Amino acid sequence: MSLVIAVPSMAPGGLEAELSPHFGHCDFFTLITFDDGQITDVSVVSNVPHQQGGCMAPVNLLAQNGARVLVAGGMGMRPLMGFNQVGIEVFHSGGFTQVGQAVTALLEGRLPRFGQDNTCGGGENHHPA
Repeated sequence: MSLVIAVPSMAPGGLEAELSPHFGHCDFFTLITFDDGQITDVSVVSNVPHQQGGCMAPVNLLAQNGARVLVAGGMGMRPLMGFNQVGIEVFHSGGFTQVGQAVTALLEGRLPRFGQDNTCGGGENHHPA
């Protein structure tokens, strides 16, 4: 069974891209598909615009693209609850700044689950734990 991991990314996206510090304000989402422990696909989808309070737009975008896991540095409580509702597990990026490094750390079990203590008020001025 495939596992699709989504990571908020700065342009141009991909495994070598910089991890965006806040999921809702990223340029792209890098989607990494794993089958039998191997990367079988890496794709990049553009983030969708959303206004204040419209945090479910990117949540729904990732759900529609088959994401089952998200690695993020920061997000507000509302999108975290949204990811929980659509069945996407969220992990904190743990200070990793490159998409590929964060995904490797996730697969090695080194990233913590994203909890309420990791959330911020949204916007650009977040303070990830």
